[in-house]
Amino acid sequence: MSPIPLPPLPTITRLASVTVVRHGESEANVRYRRAVETGDVSVPEGRAEDAGLTRLGEEQAAAFGRWSAGVGDGPELVVCSPYARARRTWEIAAGEYGGRGVPPVVVEERVRDRENGVFAMHSPPAWRAADPEEWARRERSEEWTYRPPGGESLADVALRVRGLLGDLDAVAAGRRVLIVAHDAVALAVAYVLEGLGAPLPDRPQVANASVSTWHNEGGRLVPGVWNSTGHL
Repeated sequence: MSPIPLPPLPTITRLASVTVVRHGESEANVRYRRAVETGDVSVPEGRAEDAGLTRLGEEQAAAFGRWSAGVGDGPELVVCSPYARARRTWEIAAGEYGGRGVPPVVVEERVRDRENGVFAMHSPPAWRAADPEEWARRERSEEWTYRPPGGESLADVALRVRGLLGDLDAVAAGRRVLIVAHDAVALAVAYVLEGLGAPLPDRPQVANASVSTWHNEGGRLVPGVWNSTGHL
């Protein structure tokens, strides 16, 4: 007789709420889209961490800030990725708070973007051109578990996010937390908060400057909105 699988065991926490906002549109986002459209195999110089926001990305950050400042139960603590695009998103958003007190912010490595290792800064055409065999292995692999050489899988991102949420439960109990980060982090937060044994999520597109929320009900953070862009 096959064992009957349990439903996910809920993640218990004392956090009042968690909100995740993805950074505004970045220069890297634009380069990536253009490379996919044109087949450009060039790899830009520099680091992925340093890509800034586009003009649209700055406008999106400001729109998020106006929305966040107007929410009655806004954040009491901000956890921000060290990447320039995330830090700039929060800097612009915080500037929209006006006379309302801006919540304190901590820059935290565990909400950095998923790292692609030796293929950092590579678009799909550039990756395929640089190493066809590795690209073929990527295509054969599960999206959640594929790890590029020197990089991370989405499961790796979820592992560091799980540790962060546990630490936040210890140091920020009862507080409303805003995480300013990346699409992979938003997906990882959703997976971790679903509970132990949760099914692996699909990889839906998480829009720039979109908001996803969870609020505490009986010690469990339950989802509110996912990938919402109404404030834009």
